[in-house]
Amino acid sequence: MVQFVPDLPVIAAFAIAAFVLAVTPGPDMALFLSRAINYGRAHGVACLLGAMTGLVFHSLLAALGISILIAAAPSAFMALKIAGAVYLLFLAIQALRAGDTLALAGAGRVRPSLAGSYLTGLGINLLNPKIILFFVTFLPQFVAPDDPAAAGKLLFLGAEFILVSLPPTIAMIFVAGWLARVLAQKQWVGRLLNWSFAGVFTAFAGTILFAEGRR
Repeated sequence: MVQFVPDLPVIAAFAIAAFVLAVTPGPDMALFLSRAINYGRAHGVACLLGAMTGLVFHSLLAALGISILIAAAPSAFMALKIAGAVYLLFLAIQALRAGDTLALAGAGRVRPSLAGSYLTGLGINLLNPKIILFFVTFLPQFVAPDDPAAAGKLLFLGAEFILVSLPPTIAMIFVAGWLARVLAQKQWVGRLLNWSFAGVFTAFAGTILFAEGRR
């Protein structure tokens, strides 16, 4: 297999996590759905593409920074992985506390342009500290500290995250009105998604903490 391509179990595990993230209610989903409901599907997609552009930027920074950290201080990289596992547990707890909430903003006074919706998605993604922390702490869980191809694998996983997230998110935008009603009227749906989110990240955190504890 090409050197920068992770093993198939890693690709599959990361795909599951990316999919769960994409379909779980949160600020990003609320933004995409509100734009689609208030201004049309094109604005929802434009906002989504802006956020995906931000993810490309985060992926590049994470791959560069983490690969430098691996080369310069392997012990610091191990500490980052353990801190990342703790952060994943925090995300799981936050998901459980969120319950079934999904707040959709109403239409503004001035209809934005498609470029404006794109830039809104990009700006919110780039300036969101949780996204930055997520990429810095989550991606390292899938590379080994002594892997010479770590940077390439991190970029691969960043691209996988985007590719896995796009289809379900675009589908949600195209059924935005119906999905918003379901999440508002059938609270168990949002609760189930958040519990799924919490379960996935608890499992990853437990795996990392257990693996590091045996060293």
